[in-house]
Amino acid sequence: MRDVAARGANEALRTFNLDSLAGRPIEEIFLGLADHICPDGGSVDEGIAREAFIETIADLAKNGITDLNTLTIDQMQTVFELYVTHTIEARLYNDVGTKVIILPSSAREAERIQGQLRDFIRRGVADVLTAARDTIRALTVDRVQGFISQVYERAFAILQSLGEAEATAA
Repeated sequence: MRDVAARGANEALRTFNLDSLAGRPIEEIFLGLADHICPDGGSVDEGIAREAFIETIADLAKNGITDLNTLTIDQMQTVFELYVTHTIEARLYNDVGTKVIILPSSAREAERIQGQLRDFIRRGVADVLTAARDTIRALTVDRVQGFISQVYERAFAILQSLGEAEATAA
């Protein structure tokens, strides 16, 4: 997205040898980029990154993001916010899957917690990105990982507390 803002969509796509995607719908462009940014296979973390990227692509149209050539700073922030939110959610779900966190046995309660957690994560990510808005083009991988970890740790603590409350009530 930084390349798109600086040099335009066509030049940014050329960097990845994806010239053929120029002018295509944004979902197709992002799917083409997925293989370069988050290749299939690899570690759990790489799988989480790919899943988050695919979930972000699915959310683009719902958020009014349809054209890479006219991407605004606000839309770039939204794309980034969606990606980070999905990344944190996927990490938490992985922790649930490995039994680090135990969810309630009721499907309805688990869905309610999932919705609350998604809202909390999205707000936390939005707050961090809003605070960093002036420097969003200069975000480094380390800074991004730092605030992903920060929001993840807060969400993990909330989910863990909910699990402990559920266990105590049972």
